Amino acid sequence: MRWALVKVCLAVTTMVVVAFAVPLGLVVKEMARDRAFSNAERTAAALGPTLSITTDRDELARALATAQTGGEDRISVYVPAAGGKPAIRLGEQRVAADKLHISRARIADVPGGSVWLQPIAVSTGKIAVVEVYVPEAEVTNGVTTAWIVLAGVGIALIIGSVAVADRLGVRMVEPAQRLVGAAHELGEGRLGARVPEDGPTELRLAAVAFNSMADQVVQLLANERELAADLSHRLRTPLTVLRLNAASLGEGTAAEQTRVAVAQLEREVDTIIRTARDAKPRTAAAGPGAGCDAAEVIRERMDFWSALAEDEGRKVRVAGVDRPVRIPVARGDLVAALDALLGNVFRHTPEGTAFAVDVHSAEDAVIVLVSDAGPGILDPEAAMARGKGSGTDGSTGLGLDIVRRLAESTGGDVRIGSSVLGGTEVRIWVQLDGRGPREGRRGRGHRGRRERRGRAATINRSRSLP
Repeated sequence: MRWALVKVCLAVTTMVVVAFAVPLGLVVKEMARDRAFSNAERTAAALGPTLSITTDRDELARALATAQTGGEDRISVYVPAAGGKPAIRLGEQRVAADKLHISRARIADVPGGSVWLQPIAVSTGKIAVVEVYVPEAEVTNGVTTAWIVLAGVGIALIIGSVAVADRLGVRMVEPAQRLVGAAHELGEGRLGARVPEDGPTELRLAAVAFNSMADQVVQLLANERELAADLSHRLRTPLTVLRLNAASLGEGTAAEQTRVAVAQLEREVDTIIRTARDAKPRTAAAGPGAGCDAAEVIRERMDFWSALAEDEGRKVRVAGVDRPVRIPVARGDLVAALDALLGNVFRHTPEGTAFAVDVHSAEDAVIVLVSDAGPGILDPEAAMARGKGSGTDGSTGLGLDIVRRLAESTGGDVRIGSSVLGGTEVRIWVQLDGRGPREGRRGRGHRGRRERRGRAATINRSRSLP
C-alpha cells in the first residue's frame, strides 16, 4: 500500500509538472526572442529621424556610429540609388541588396543568428532599410537558466510529493500493521492484544471494531469458564447430601471408602471451580415473559433440604410461599442460588442449627430472606467478593457470587446482615420491572434506594414481631 501510494503520487505529480513546466518553458523562450527583436526594432527606429532628413553619407555614418549597441557591426543602412546618386551601404551587410526591397518590417535568418529589417522612407522618396543583426545567443539569452530553474522546481515538487506520499503511506500502513500484529497475537492466545485507536478514520474505526471484538472474545471465554465454575458449584449440593449420608453409614470398610471417595470428589470439584473462576462473569437479564414462580421453586427446594435438616435435627421455617410469586429469573438460576445459600447453611453451621426462608412481595420487587441461627459471617464484604470464600476449607467463594449475579441481573442486589435467629441473614432483592442492573439503578436513583431501605426495614421489623 505504501509503495502503491508513492507510485500514484509520483505519476500524478510528474504529469502535473510536465503539463505546466513544458508550456512555461516555451513561453520563456518566446519571451526571450520577443525581447531581443524588440530591442532591435527600437535600435532601427533610432535612425528614422536622420534618414527622413538627409541621405548624406557622412551624416548617416555619424548617426550609425551613435546607434551601434551590443558590439560593432550590428547595424547597417542601405539607401537605394535615386536622382543619379549611387546607392549607399553603411555597415556590414548580411542580406543581399536584391532582398532589401521591402515595404514592411520583417525578420530574416542569417548565419549565426537573425536580422531585423526596418524600412524607412527617405527624403528622395525611396525606401531605405535599416538592418539590425541579432545573434542567436541574444535570442536565447536567459532561456537556459529559466529552464534549469523550472526543472529544479519540478524535481523539488516531485521529491516533495513523494516524501509526503511516503509519510501518508506510513500513517496508513502502520495502523494496518499494528492491526495485523494484534490479530496474530489474539489468534495465538494472547487475549490482552489491543490496537491503539489512531490513524485515518477508516483504520481507527477498524481498530475500535477489533478491540471490541477482542473484548467480546475475552468475555465469551470468561463466560465459558464461569459456566464451568457455576456448573461445578452446583455439584456441591448433591456432594453435601452424599457427605451427610456417608457420615451416617457408621464404621466399616465400605463406609470409609465411600467417605474417602466423597472427599476426593469434593476436592476435584473445588479444583475445577478455582481453576475456572479467574474471569469475571456476565449475567444477562431475563427477557420479556421469562421467569419462574419463586414460591413453587422455594417449596420444592425446601422439601429437598428438609430431609437433611431432619436428619441433623435442624428446625426449618418457610413463609410467604402460599401463593404464586413470579420473578424475572430463570428457574435453573433460582434453584442454583437457593441451593448455594442452603448448602452454605448445612456446610458452615453446626448440626441442630435452625434456619428459615421467607418471601416478601411488593409492587416492583420480591425479597427472599435466608436466615440461620449459626455463628454468622465475620466479614460480609469479603464473602460477597468473588472467589474470596468464607475462609474455611472447601469454600470456593462462588455461592454468594451466584446469588449476587442473579439479583443484579434484574436490577436488584444482595445484602448480608444479622438475622432475628441470631446468625446470618442473606437478603435477595429481585427487581420486577425488567430493567438491567445499570438502567435500574440509574433510573431509580437515591429515592429508589431510600425506598428499598425503608421497605426492608419495615420487613425486618415485621419479622421481629412475635
